[in-house]
Amino acid sequence: MLSLDTAGRVVYACSFSKTIAPGVRTGYLIGPPETIADLTTVAVNTYISPNTLAEAVVAEFCLSGKIESAIENVTVALRARRDAVASALREHIGDDARFVLPEGGYFLWVELPESVDTAALLASCKERDVTFVKGADFMLQGGDNCLRLAFSAVTPEQATEGVKTIALALSDLG
Repeated sequence: MLSLDTAGRVVYACSFSKTIAPGVRTGYLIGPPETIADLTTVAVNTYISPNTLAEAVVAEFCLSGKIESAIENVTVALRARRDAVASALREHIGDDARFVLPEGGYFLWVELPESVDTAALLASCKERDVTFVKGADFMLQGGDNCLRLAFSAVTPEQATEGVKTIALALSDLG
């Protein structure tokens, strides 16, 4: 949207939480200088105090040029995990698992047949030490047959085993 903005009304907000580490809680804004100045004034006047140590570490990391290789390492690792989940879904659940392979991120959204109650599926999976987030948790209505699988904190092997467990629980619910 920022690249399409010809009127100077779009502000792009981003965080280093996904590129460096979740606990960093440091981000940045890109947009019209006057708008950024106004937002800075509001932040200062409402005493939104940043973590200056985290900001200094992030600034040094970026200035050192090491952020590019760190992003590449994370991208490669996440791609392997994403691909493991997708491959396991295709192999163990097949056409009953509909999803779009994300180009980035930490999650895969999966739509199962409408007859599947993901609340019951989640309960069965939890008994087997596997969890996911029900699709209904993200919607005001619907999503009862959907789930969101996180793949960022597991190895590709763990991701595959997790999907196998979901497939087993799914067949048990029959």
